[in-house]
Amino acid sequence: MKVCVIGTGYVGLVTGACLAHIGHDVVCVDNNAEKVKLLKTGQSPIYEPGLPEILQQAIAAQRIHFTDDIDAGVHHGEILFIAVGTPSLADGRSDMRYVEAVARSIGEHLREGYRVIVNKSTVPIGSGDWVRMLVLDGLGSQTERPQVEFDVVSNPEFLREGVAVYDTFNPDRIVLGSSSSRAIALMQDLYTPIITRQFSTPPAALPPVPVVVTDLSSAEMIKYAANAFLAVKISYINEIANVCDRVGADIREVALGIGLDSRIGSKFLQAGIGWGGSCFGKDVSALIHTAEDYGYSTEILKACVQVNQTQRLVVVEKLQQILKVLKGKTIGLLGLTFKPDTDDMRDAPALTVIDQLSRLGARVKAFDPIVSQSGMRDGFSNVLVETDPKRLADGCDALVLVTDWKQFLTLDYGEMARLMNHPILIDARNFLDRPTLEAVGFKYVGIGR
Repeated sequence: MKVCVIGTGYVGLVTGACLAHIGHDVVCVDNNAEKVKLLKTGQSPIYEPGLPEILQQAIAAQRIHFTDDIDAGVHHGEILFIAVGTPSLADGRSDMRYVEAVARSIGEHLREGYRVIVNKSTVPIGSGDWVRMLVLDGLGSQTERPQVEFDVVSNPEFLREGVAVYDTFNPDRIVLGSSSSRAIALMQDLYTPIITRQFSTPPAALPPVPVVVTDLSSAEMIKYAANAFLAVKISYINEIANVCDRVGADIREVALGIGLDSRIGSKFLQAGIGWGGSCFGKDVSALIHTAEDYGYSTEILKACVQVNQTQRLVVVEKLQQILKVLKGKTIGLLGLTFKPDTDDMRDAPALTVIDQLSRLGARVKAFDPIVSQSGMRDGFSNVLVETDPKRLADGCDALVLVTDWKQFLTLDYGEMARLMNHPILIDARNFLDRPTLEAVGFKYVGIGR
Protein backbone atom coordinates (compact mmCIF):
# COMPACT_ATOMS: atom_id res chain seq x y z
CA MET A 1 0.00 0.00 0.00
CA LYS A 2 1.09 3.60 -0.56
CA VAL A 3 1.66 5.40 2.73
CA CYS A 4 2.63 8.94 3.64
CA VAL A 5 3.96 9.72 7.12
CA ILE A 6 4.09 13.43 7.96
CA GLY A 7 6.61 14.10 10.72
CA THR A 8 9.85 12.17 11.21
CA GLY A 9 10.18 12.50 14.95
CA TYR A 10 10.32 9.47 17.19
CA VAL A 11 6.89 8.04 16.32
CA GLY A 12 6.83 9.05 12.68
CA LEU A 13 10.26 7.69 11.79
CA VAL A 14 9.75 4.36 13.56
CA THR A 15 6.28 3.99 12.00
CA GLY A 16 7.49 4.83 8.50
CA ALA A 17 10.54 2.57 8.64
CA CYS A 18 8.61 -0.38 10.05
CA LEU A 19 5.77 -0.05 7.50
CA ALA A 20 8.36 0.00 4.73
CA HIS A 21 10.05 -3.05 6.25
CA ILE A 22 6.84 -5.09 6.01
CA GLY A 23 6.48 -4.23 2.33
CA HIS A 24 4.58 -0.94 1.99
CA ASP A 25 5.65 1.96 -0.24
CA VAL A 26 6.33 4.83 2.20
CA VAL A 27 7.07 8.51 1.75
CA CYS A 28 8.07 10.39 4.92
CA VAL A 29 7.62 14.16 4.95
CA ASP A 30 9.37 16.62 7.26
CA ASN A 31 9.73 20.40 7.00
CA ASN A 32 13.31 20.22 8.30
CA ALA A 33 15.40 20.04 5.15
CA GLU A 34 18.58 19.14 7.03
CA LYS A 35 16.88 16.20 8.73
CA VAL A 36 15.50 15.01 5.39
CA LYS A 37 19.00 15.19 3.91
CA LEU A 38 20.37 13.12 6.81
CA LEU A 39 17.60 10.51 6.52
CA LYS A 40 18.20 10.08 2.80
CA THR A 41 21.70 8.82 3.67
CA GLY A 42 20.21 6.17 5.97
CA GLN A 43 21.28 7.86 9.19
CA SER A 44 18.80 8.09 12.06
CA PRO A 45 18.63 11.39 13.98
CA ILE A 46 17.49 9.48 17.10
CA TYR A 47 19.07 6.64 19.03
CA GLU A 48 16.78 3.62 18.88
CA PRO A 49 18.13 0.03 18.77
CA GLY A 50 17.31 -1.73 15.51
CA LEU A 51 16.05 1.37 13.71
CA PRO A 52 19.15 2.17 11.61
CA GLU A 53 19.24 -1.38 10.25
CA ILE A 54 15.62 -1.51 9.05
CA LEU A 55 15.87 2.08 7.79
CA GLN A 56 18.89 1.29 5.64
CA GLN A 57 17.30 -1.94 4.36
CA ALA A 58 14.14 -0.06 3.36
CA ILE A 59 16.15 2.63 1.56
CA ALA A 60 18.16 -0.01 -0.29
CA ALA A 61 14.92 -1.74 -1.34
CA GLN A 62 13.50 1.65 -2.40
CA ARG A 63 10.47 1.16 -0.17
CA ILE A 64 10.98 4.40 1.76
CA HIS A 65 11.71 7.93 0.57
CA PHE A 66 12.13 11.23 2.38
CA THR A 67 11.06 14.69 1.27
CA ASP A 68 10.23 18.16 2.58
CA ASP A 69 7.51 18.50 -0.09
CA ILE A 70 4.17 17.80 1.55
CA ASP A 71 2.37 17.95 -1.80
CA ALA A 72 4.45 15.00 -3.01
CA GLY A 73 3.69 13.06 0.14
CA VAL A 74 -0.06 13.72 0.10
CA HIS A 75 -0.24 12.90 -3.61
CA HIS A 76 1.60 9.60 -2.97
CA GLY A 77 -0.28 8.20 -0.01
CA GLU A 78 -3.65 6.52 0.11
CA ILE A 79 -3.12 6.42 3.87
CA LEU A 80 -1.75 9.63 5.41
CA PHE A 81 -0.31 9.50 8.93
CA ILE A 82 -0.10 12.67 11.00
CA ALA A 83 2.85 12.02 13.32
CA VAL A 84 3.99 15.46 14.46
CA GLY A 85 4.71 16.45 18.04
CA THR A 86 2.08 17.58 20.55
CA PRO A 87 4.28 18.95 23.36
CA SER A 88 2.88 20.37 26.56
CA LEU A 89 2.17 24.06 26.85
CA ALA A 90 3.07 25.96 30.03
CA ASP A 91 -0.36 25.19 31.53
CA GLY A 92 -0.07 21.46 30.77
CA ARG A 93 -2.40 21.38 27.80
CA SER A 94 -1.28 19.85 24.49
CA ASP A 95 0.20 22.20 21.91
CA MET A 96 -1.78 21.34 18.78
CA ARG A 97 -0.25 23.92 16.44
CA TYR A 98 1.69 21.34 14.44
CA VAL A 99 -1.28 19.00 14.04
CA GLU A 100 -3.40 21.95 12.95
CA ALA A 101 -0.85 23.08 10.37
CA VAL A 102 -0.50 19.58 8.92
CA ALA A 103 -4.28 18.96 8.78
CA ARG A 104 -4.86 22.22 6.91
CA SER A 105 -1.96 21.49 4.59
CA ILE A 106 -3.31 18.02 3.80
CA GLY A 107 -6.61 19.63 2.77
CA GLU A 108 -4.80 22.16 0.60
CA HIS A 109 -2.95 19.42 -1.27
CA LEU A 110 -5.58 16.70 -1.60
CA ARG A 111 -6.44 15.62 -5.12
CA GLU A 112 -9.14 13.35 -6.52
CA GLY A 113 -9.68 9.99 -4.87
CA TYR A 114 -10.15 8.51 -1.42
CA ARG A 115 -7.76 9.00 1.50
CA VAL A 116 -7.55 7.76 5.05
CA ILE A 117 -6.07 10.41 7.36
CA VAL A 118 -4.64 8.84 10.50
CA ASN A 119 -3.97 10.60 13.79
CA LYS A 120 -0.82 8.83 15.03
CA SER A 121 0.14 11.78 17.21
CA THR A 122 -1.19 11.66 20.76
CA VAL A 123 -4.04 14.15 20.62
CA PRO A 124 -6.75 15.26 23.09
CA ILE A 125 -10.14 13.59 22.99
CA GLY A 126 -12.22 15.08 20.19
CA SER A 127 -9.27 15.80 17.91
CA GLY A 128 -10.46 13.42 15.20
CA ASP A 129 -13.50 15.55 14.38
CA TRP A 130 -11.36 18.68 14.72
CA VAL A 131 -8.82 17.34 12.20
CA ARG A 132 -11.66 16.55 9.79
CA MET A 133 -12.87 20.16 10.07
CA LEU A 134 -9.36 21.51 9.41
CA VAL A 135 -8.88 19.29 6.36
CA LEU A 136 -12.18 20.56 4.99
CA ASP A 137 -10.99 24.12 5.64
CA GLY A 138 -7.86 23.37 3.63
CA LEU A 139 -9.91 21.87 0.84
CA GLY A 140 -12.06 24.98 0.75
CA SER A 141 -9.00 27.16 0.14
CA GLN A 142 -8.30 25.46 -3.19
CA THR A 143 -9.36 27.47 -6.23
CA GLU A 144 -11.12 24.48 -7.72
CA ARG A 145 -12.32 22.15 -5.01
CA PRO A 146 -11.44 18.58 -6.11
CA GLN A 147 -13.75 15.60 -5.83
CA VAL A 148 -12.18 14.17 -2.70
CA GLU A 149 -13.38 11.62 -0.17
CA PHE A 150 -11.58 11.05 3.09
CA ASP A 151 -12.07 9.62 6.55
CA VAL A 152 -10.19 10.26 9.77
CA VAL A 153 -8.91 7.36 11.90
CA SER A 154 -7.38 7.45 15.36
CA ASN A 155 -4.55 4.91 15.59
CA PRO A 156 -2.64 5.67 18.80
CA GLU A 157 0.89 4.34 19.28
CA PHE A 158 2.06 2.39 22.31
CA LEU A 159 5.80 2.38 21.64
CA ARG A 160 8.37 2.15 24.40
CA GLU A 161 11.57 4.04 23.74
CA GLY A 162 14.48 1.63 23.50
CA VAL A 163 12.29 -1.21 22.17
CA ALA A 164 10.08 0.68 19.72
CA VAL A 165 10.96 -1.48 16.72
CA TYR A 166 10.17 -4.64 18.68
CA ASP A 167 6.90 -3.11 19.92
CA THR A 168 5.86 -2.22 16.37
CA PHE A 169 6.22 -5.80 15.18
CA ASN A 170 4.96 -7.37 18.43
CA PRO A 171 2.16 -5.13 19.71
CA ASP A 172 -0.14 -6.08 22.57
CA ARG A 173 -3.00 -4.64 20.52
CA ILE A 174 -3.78 -2.34 17.61
CA VAL A 175 -6.42 0.32 18.24
CA LEU A 176 -8.42 1.74 15.33
CA GLY A 177 -11.02 4.42 15.94
CA SER A 178 -13.38 5.54 13.18
CA SER A 179 -17.02 5.57 12.13
CA SER A 180 -16.06 4.46 8.61
CA SER A 181 -15.98 0.73 7.85
CA ARG A 182 -14.13 1.55 4.62
CA ALA A 183 -11.32 3.28 6.51
CA ILE A 184 -11.12 0.50 9.10
CA ALA A 185 -10.86 -2.13 6.36
CA LEU A 186 -7.93 -0.27 4.74
CA MET A 187 -6.15 0.07 8.09
CA GLN A 188 -6.59 -3.65 8.78
CA ASP A 189 -5.12 -4.43 5.35
CA LEU A 190 -2.19 -2.13 6.15
CA TYR A 191 -1.44 -3.95 9.39
CA THR A 192 -2.21 -7.51 8.20
CA PRO A 193 1.46 -8.65 8.21
CA ILE A 194 1.73 -7.50 11.83
CA ILE A 195 -1.70 -8.74 12.90
CA THR A 196 -0.89 -12.21 11.53
CA ARG A 197 2.50 -12.24 13.31
CA GLN A 198 4.57 -12.48 10.12
CA PHE A 199 7.22 -10.30 11.73
CA SER A 200 6.95 -11.41 15.36
CA THR A 201 10.15 -11.97 17.31
CA PRO A 202 10.82 -14.76 17.98
CA PRO A 203 8.67 -16.50 15.35
CA ALA A 204 6.01 -18.56 17.07
CA ALA A 205 2.55 -19.94 16.55
CA LEU A 206 0.94 -17.06 18.39
CA PRO A 207 -2.68 -15.98 18.03
CA PRO A 208 -3.32 -12.91 15.87
CA VAL A 209 -2.70 -9.49 17.41
CA PRO A 210 -5.98 -8.21 18.93
CA VAL A 211 -7.48 -5.33 16.96
CA VAL A 212 -9.70 -2.98 18.93
CA VAL A 213 -12.15 -1.29 16.55
CA THR A 214 -13.99 1.58 18.21
CA ASP A 215 -15.09 5.18 17.74
CA LEU A 216 -12.71 8.12 17.45
CA SER A 217 -13.14 9.45 20.99
CA SER A 218 -12.73 6.04 22.63
CA ALA A 219 -9.55 5.35 20.65
CA GLU A 220 -8.12 8.70 21.74
CA MET A 221 -9.09 8.00 25.36
CA ILE A 222 -7.48 4.53 25.29
CA LYS A 223 -4.07 6.10 24.70
CA TYR A 224 -4.40 8.58 27.56
CA ALA A 225 -5.98 6.08 29.94
CA ALA A 226 -3.21 3.52 29.33
CA ASN A 227 -0.34 5.95 29.97
CA ALA A 228 -2.10 7.50 32.97
CA PHE A 229 -2.66 4.07 34.52
CA LEU A 230 1.02 3.13 34.14
CA ALA A 231 2.10 6.47 35.61
CA VAL A 232 -0.22 5.93 38.59
CA LYS A 233 1.16 2.40 39.09
CA ILE A 234 4.74 3.72 39.24
CA SER A 235 3.80 6.53 41.62
CA TYR A 236 1.94 4.04 43.79
CA ILE A 237 4.88 1.64 44.17
CA ASN A 238 7.16 4.59 44.93
CA GLU A 239 4.84 5.70 47.74
CA ILE A 240 4.90 2.16 49.14
CA ALA A 241 8.72 2.17 48.85
CA ASN A 242 8.90 5.34 50.92
CA VAL A 243 6.79 3.68 53.60
CA CYS A 244 9.06 0.60 53.41
CA ASP A 245 12.05 2.84 54.10
CA ARG A 246 10.41 3.96 57.32
CA VAL A 247 9.14 0.62 58.62
CA GLY A 248 12.06 -1.60 57.58
CA ALA A 249 10.37 -3.58 54.79
CA ASP A 250 12.03 -4.37 51.42
CA ILE A 251 10.12 -2.96 48.46
CA ARG A 252 11.55 -5.59 46.12
CA GLU A 253 9.94 -8.35 48.16
CA VAL A 254 6.72 -6.36 48.49
CA ALA A 255 6.58 -5.76 44.72
CA LEU A 256 7.17 -9.45 44.08
CA GLY A 257 4.43 -10.42 46.50
CA ILE A 258 1.80 -8.12 45.08
CA GLY A 259 2.91 -8.53 41.46
CA LEU A 260 2.14 -12.25 41.55
CA ASP A 261 -1.50 -11.33 42.03
CA SER A 262 -2.99 -11.76 38.55
CA ARG A 263 -5.22 -8.76 39.16
CA ILE A 264 -2.16 -6.53 39.64
CA GLY A 265 0.72 -7.97 37.59
CA SER A 266 4.44 -7.41 38.02
CA LYS A 267 5.12 -4.80 35.34
CA PHE A 268 5.76 -1.17 36.33
CA LEU A 269 6.29 -2.11 39.98
CA GLN A 270 9.97 -1.17 40.07
CA ALA A 271 10.42 1.47 42.75
CA GLY A 272 12.95 4.19 42.18
CA ILE A 273 13.38 7.81 41.20
CA GLY A 274 10.08 8.14 39.35
CA TRP A 275 8.93 8.36 35.76
CA GLY A 276 10.05 10.82 33.13
CA GLY A 277 10.26 11.08 29.36
CA SER A 278 8.04 12.67 26.77
CA CYS A 279 4.85 10.65 27.29
CA PHE A 280 3.71 10.10 30.86
CA GLY A 281 3.93 13.68 32.11
CA LYS A 282 2.47 15.16 28.95
CA ASP A 283 -0.37 12.66 28.66
CA VAL A 284 -1.36 12.72 32.32
CA SER A 285 -1.40 16.51 32.28
CA ALA A 286 -3.48 16.59 29.09
CA LEU A 287 -6.01 14.16 30.56
CA ILE A 288 -6.27 16.25 33.74
CA HIS A 289 -7.00 19.35 31.65
CA THR A 290 -9.48 17.55 29.39
CA ALA A 291 -11.42 16.42 32.45
CA GLU A 292 -11.40 19.98 33.83
CA ASP A 293 -12.77 21.27 30.51
CA TYR A 294 -15.79 19.06 31.17
CA GLY A 295 -16.17 19.98 34.84
CA TYR A 296 -14.43 17.02 36.47
CA SER A 297 -11.40 17.01 38.78
CA THR A 298 -9.15 13.93 38.46
CA GLU A 299 -7.77 13.77 42.00
CA ILE A 300 -5.88 10.47 41.56
CA LEU A 301 -4.03 11.78 38.50
CA LYS A 302 -3.12 15.02 40.27
CA ALA A 303 -1.77 13.04 43.23
CA CYS A 304 0.18 10.81 40.82
CA VAL A 305 1.97 13.85 39.39
CA GLN A 306 2.73 15.28 42.84
CA VAL A 307 4.12 11.96 44.12
CA ASN A 308 6.36 11.70 41.07
CA GLN A 309 7.74 15.21 41.53
CA THR A 310 8.49 14.50 45.17
CA GLN A 311 10.10 11.13 44.39
CA ARG A 312 12.86 12.78 42.38
CA LEU A 313 14.01 14.53 45.55
CA VAL A 314 14.31 11.33 47.60
CA VAL A 315 17.89 10.72 46.44
CA VAL A 316 18.85 14.25 47.50
CA GLU A 317 17.33 13.60 50.95
CA LYS A 318 19.30 10.36 51.24
CA LEU A 319 22.52 12.16 50.33
CA GLN A 320 21.79 14.77 53.00
CA GLN A 321 21.15 12.05 55.59
CA ILE A 322 24.57 10.51 54.91
CA LEU A 323 26.77 13.47 53.95
CA LYS A 324 24.81 16.08 55.95
CA VAL A 325 25.79 19.37 54.27
CA LEU A 326 26.08 19.00 50.47
CA LYS A 327 27.67 22.40 49.83
CA GLY A 328 31.20 21.80 48.57
CA LYS A 329 30.63 18.08 47.98
CA THR A 330 31.03 16.37 44.59
CA ILE A 331 28.22 14.05 43.49
CA GLY A 332 28.49 11.76 40.47
CA LEU A 333 25.47 10.61 38.50
CA LEU A 334 25.48 7.28 36.70
CA GLY A 335 23.08 7.89 33.82
CA LEU A 336 21.32 10.97 32.50
CA THR A 337 18.66 9.83 30.03
CA PHE A 338 15.18 9.19 31.43
CA LYS A 339 15.53 5.45 30.70
CA PRO A 340 18.18 3.14 29.18
CA ASP A 341 18.63 2.49 25.46
CA THR A 342 17.60 5.98 24.42
CA ASP A 343 19.19 9.40 24.07
CA ASP A 344 16.00 11.13 25.23
CA MET A 345 16.50 13.72 27.97
CA ARG A 346 12.94 15.08 27.97
CA ASP A 347 11.68 15.42 31.54
CA ALA A 348 14.52 13.17 32.73
CA PRO A 349 14.67 12.77 36.55
CA ALA A 350 18.41 13.47 36.32
CA LEU A 351 17.67 17.08 35.39
CA THR A 352 15.71 17.63 38.60
CA VAL A 353 18.49 16.03 40.65
CA ILE A 354 21.12 18.21 38.97
CA ASP A 355 19.11 21.37 39.67
CA GLN A 356 18.56 20.49 43.33
CA LEU A 357 22.17 19.49 43.99
CA SER A 358 23.44 22.64 42.28
CA ARG A 359 21.03 24.76 44.34
CA LEU A 360 22.46 23.19 47.50
CA GLY A 361 26.02 24.05 46.46
CA ALA A 362 27.21 20.63 45.33
CA ARG A 363 29.42 20.04 42.30
CA VAL A 364 27.74 17.59 39.91
CA LYS A 365 29.46 15.20 37.52
CA ALA A 366 27.80 12.60 35.30
CA PHE A 367 28.48 9.71 32.97
CA ASP A 368 25.96 8.31 30.49
CA PRO A 369 26.75 5.71 27.79
CA ILE A 370 25.01 7.77 25.10
CA VAL A 371 25.24 11.37 26.29
CA SER A 372 28.95 11.09 27.15
CA GLN A 373 29.76 9.91 23.63
CA SER A 374 27.79 12.61 21.83
CA GLY A 375 27.83 16.36 21.45
CA MET A 376 24.82 16.50 23.79
CA ARG A 377 27.19 16.84 26.74
CA ASP A 378 28.06 20.36 25.62
CA GLY A 379 24.50 21.54 26.22
CA PHE A 380 24.32 20.77 29.94
CA SER A 381 24.61 23.45 32.59
CA ASN A 382 25.70 22.87 36.19
CA VAL A 383 27.13 19.44 35.39
CA LEU A 384 30.45 18.10 34.12
CA VAL A 385 29.78 15.19 31.77
CA GLU A 386 32.68 12.74 32.03
CA THR A 387 33.79 10.33 29.30
CA ASP A 388 34.11 7.17 31.41
CA PRO A 389 32.94 5.82 34.81
CA LYS A 390 36.35 6.00 36.50
CA ARG A 391 36.76 9.69 35.66
CA LEU A 392 33.28 10.15 37.08
CA ALA A 393 34.17 8.44 40.36
CA ASP A 394 37.46 10.27 40.82
CA GLY A 395 37.08 12.74 43.69
CA CYS A 396 33.36 12.09 44.28
CA ASP A 397 31.80 12.06 47.72
CA ALA A 398 28.93 9.88 46.49
CA LEU A 399 27.51 8.30 43.36
CA VAL A 400 23.84 8.14 42.38
CA LEU A 401 22.66 5.54 39.87
CA VAL A 402 19.94 7.42 37.99
CA THR A 403 19.47 5.34 34.81
CA ASP A 404 19.56 1.54 34.80
CA TRP A 405 21.81 0.98 31.79
CA LYS A 406 22.89 -2.68 31.54
CA GLN A 407 26.51 -1.53 31.21
CA PHE A 408 26.36 -0.35 34.82
CA LEU A 409 26.02 -3.93 36.07
CA THR A 410 29.61 -4.76 35.08
CA LEU A 411 31.58 -1.62 35.96
CA ASP A 412 34.79 -1.92 37.98
CA TYR A 413 33.21 -0.71 41.21
CA GLY A 414 36.23 -1.73 43.26
CA GLU A 415 38.47 0.68 41.37
CA MET A 416 35.75 3.35 41.39
CA ALA A 417 35.45 3.08 45.20
CA ARG A 418 39.20 3.60 45.59
CA LEU A 419 39.02 6.78 43.51
CA MET A 420 36.26 8.36 45.62
CA ASN A 421 36.52 10.57 48.69
CA HIS A 422 33.67 8.58 50.26
CA PRO A 423 32.55 5.30 48.63
CA ILE A 424 28.80 5.90 48.86
CA LEU A 425 26.30 4.78 46.22
CA ILE A 426 22.61 5.69 46.11
CA ASP A 427 20.90 3.17 43.83
CA ALA A 428 17.86 5.12 42.65
CA ARG A 429 16.64 2.18 40.54
CA ASN A 430 17.33 -0.72 42.95
CA PHE A 431 19.30 -2.09 40.03
CA LEU A 432 22.69 -3.11 41.40
CA ASP A 433 23.70 -6.00 43.67
CA ARG A 434 24.13 -4.76 47.22
CA PRO A 435 26.47 -7.59 48.48
CA THR A 436 28.80 -7.10 45.49
CA LEU A 437 29.07 -3.37 46.09
CA GLU A 438 29.50 -3.71 49.84
CA ALA A 439 32.22 -6.32 49.29
CA VAL A 440 34.36 -3.74 47.42
CA GLY A 441 33.84 -1.08 50.07
CA PHE A 442 30.72 0.82 49.07
CA LYS A 443 28.04 2.00 51.45
CA TYR A 444 24.97 0.99 49.46
CA VAL A 445 21.60 2.77 49.80
CA GLY A 446 18.55 1.73 47.80
CA ILE A 447 14.98 2.98 47.53
CA GLY A 448 12.58 1.31 49.93
CA ARG A 449 15.18 -1.18 51.10
